[in-house]
Amino acid sequence: MLPARRCFGHVDIDQFIAIIASMKTLRIAVLAYHGCMPTQLFGVADVLRIAADLDGNLGAKKRMRVQVELIALSGRSVAVAGGIPVQLKRPAGAYDLLIVPGLETRRHVDWAEKMAPLAREVEFIRNSFARGTPVAAICVGAFLLGEAGLLDGRKATTAWLFAGDLAARYPLAKVHSDAILAEDGAVITSAAVSSVFDMVIHLVKRHLGAEVAMATAAVALLPAERASQAPYVDNTLREPALPNFSQHVMQWLTSRLADKYDLETVAQAFHVSGRTLMRRVKEETGKSPLTLLQEARVDKAKLLLRTTRRSTVQIIEDVGYTDVASFTRLFVRVVGESPAKYRQRGAAAMRG
Repeated sequence: MLPARRCFGHVDIDQFIAIIASMKTLRIAVLAYHGCMPTQLFGVADVLRIAADLDGNLGAKKRMRVQVELIALSGRSVAVAGGIPVQLKRPAGAYDLLIVPGLETRRHVDWAEKMAPLAREVEFIRNSFARGTPVAAICVGAFLLGEAGLLDGRKATTAWLFAGDLAARYPLAKVHSDAILAEDGAVITSAAVSSVFDMVIHLVKRHLGAEVAMATAAVALLPAERASQAPYVDNTLREPALPNFSQHVMQWLTSRLADKYDLETVAQAFHVSGRTLMRRVKEETGKSPLTLLQEARVDKAKLLLRTTRRSTVQIIEDVGYTDVASFTRLFVRVVGESPAKYRQRGAAAMRG
């Protein structure tokens, strides 16, 4: 365990890493609770066991012993997502890291109602952190950290589908909706379900070194390090978040993606001046009408890249661009990769 444990209100993370590096045993707890995702619960333990085994077989002296404990506050059977019962033990002693998996949920969720049965877990998270235990949350496990007050003033991320909900429920959090991992002091949050593996490889790299992390990823067939959720975002799965006026403007623009953009033409369609249109859309969305149009064009291009065999040039023309280089720069800025890379990755996923 950590010597001279301390509160992480203002942590020196480099000092913390140095302390961890000097330890012989790293004790990690993964907090299970009713409805949590078993993929994340067991994924942490499974990959860390692979990493610990590799650490002792790569020629270098074994760095430390990694001890992973799956715990539940009840100390008895917990029904994880899908109603599957899992027998676990109570937490005992101090841990060097507490990991909180996400929970089963739907797109339409009342977060207050969802969090209410987890008050005991939230209190445990809050108290553990106050005693000096760093905390990591996977996927929508970030909401439990938010309930505990750990995200206030900190960078955070979660599944892209629920990033808006996280930002709305915890307005003091600095939500980075595109990030795969967000680390701020002794708090780490990660993206959607499979980011459990990004999280674990990150922890392996930190505590066992880059060589072990690379070997673990290779043995477990985990993808190369991912930096952004943006390539995976599908806005058709999101609830319309725009206020009424901006939603109508967006619908008007979306129905005319191939048309040349002209602010005054759009304004006339809504019987307002160009200045008024700009002001109202900016106040409601924080964006300009042109930005809304660009995002809609990128969304349409993504759909066509996934579902048709039209050439990239044809698709770019379909969404209103004649300059391939200009649209490619826009696509990369929004999605994080080129149209060609996006199509290639999507095709590979379809082939399975």
